[in-house]
Amino acid sequence: MGFSIYAADAWIRDLGHVVSPWVAYPVIYGIAVVPGFMNAFLVVSLLLDRRPAANHAVATLPGLSILVAAYNEEANIASTIESIARQQYPGPLQVLVINDGSTDATARKLAQLDYPWLQVLNLERNVGKANALNAGLKLVRHRLTVTVDGDSYLHHNALSNLVRRYLSDPPTTRAVAGAVLVRNSRKNMVTAIQEWDYFHGIAAIKRLQSLYQGTLVAQGAFSIYDTALLRELGGWAHTVGEDIVLTWAILERGHRVGFAENACLFTNAPETWLQFIRQRQRWSRGLVEAFKLHWRLLFKARMSTLFIWWNLLFPYMDLVYTFAFVPGLVLALFGVYWIAGPMTLLVLPLAMIVNYLMFAVQSKMFIEQGLKVRRNVLGFVFYALFYSVVLQPACVLGYIKELVSRSKNWGTK
Repeated sequence: MGFSIYAADAWIRDLGHVVSPWVAYPVIYGIAVVPGFMNAFLVVSLLLDRRPAANHAVATLPGLSILVAAYNEEANIASTIESIARQQYPGPLQVLVINDGSTDATARKLAQLDYPWLQVLNLERNVGKANALNAGLKLVRHRLTVTVDGDSYLHHNALSNLVRRYLSDPPTTRAVAGAVLVRNSRKNMVTAIQEWDYFHGIAAIKRLQSLYQGTLVAQGAFSIYDTALLRELGGWAHTVGEDIVLTWAILERGHRVGFAENACLFTNAPETWLQFIRQRQRWSRGLVEAFKLHWRLLFKARMSTLFIWWNLLFPYMDLVYTFAFVPGLVLALFGVYWIAGPMTLLVLPLAMIVNYLMFAVQSKMFIEQGLKVRRNVLGFVFYALFYSVVLQPACVLGYIKELVSRSKNWGTK
């Protein structure tokens, strides 16, 4: 970090002659120094991480209630429920599917399923994901509650691995996030690129945060929670990012949130860039909502507070990337090297090292689960080189929407 600050000094002085030092400092720090520190912190932490093994000695696991909120999922809901049936979970099971006013054949598909542990709650009209989950929470019978998206597929032993991680983690743990991966990665280039984001970036960040005792998002797609605490918190808030808001509420109460890297669920990622942009806008809005409701976490004396401050820097870095670095790349194409230039290419070998480390860590987990990493070279190239050009401007739009819009639609996943 110190070397980066020293090396950036000449760059800042040169840019300061063109604009102003008051502009040059936040721009260069936002696109180089701060992201560089974050990547270095990630690499060192992943190298030092020695996750304790989950306890597999217990033959019978506690009862489990699974909430599946579904809206217009006629194409996927049957396979989602069948993947739960194939788990052969060694404990009592209750599955509550909340059909959130679907206008397609979701209700008919559910009526064709016959499992003793399955219960379907058909809501008359679409009320949103948070309200649908809260409706299901009222009927939960077991002390542990799992949420699963209606277009997902559970890999074998996913439920057992998730519960065993929950039971093996420190006693202050009240939620554990599962590992969400892309199910439809072969659909087109948009999903092929996202496959690497879920496999690399999202999984690595969750593993990192768990190491420091506080995963910041127990995502609604696949996570486990303490039922009593869910009810104590009033369930899911009616927000755009209901899962991050709930997770931060758990953290604010002083509890821990973990991550089960070997509890794998495959979900459908957005298949067009427009759907992708809407999804990331929603995620960004959720981050702002979490800060609005749980800003006190910034001043909690615990290791995970580092990542709350880390997240506070995301809007700043996304703004600088969108309004400084991307225009800087365009200027560089015309020989104007104020922001980017030939030296920028030196970042590529470092990026490859970071990605190789994440790949090695995730590949080991895949092998342990009997999975194989498919060849997706072109998707990786686009992910490594161009993904941020779409991702970070989309996040900026999300921040702006949360500041100016009051609508709280479910929208995309």
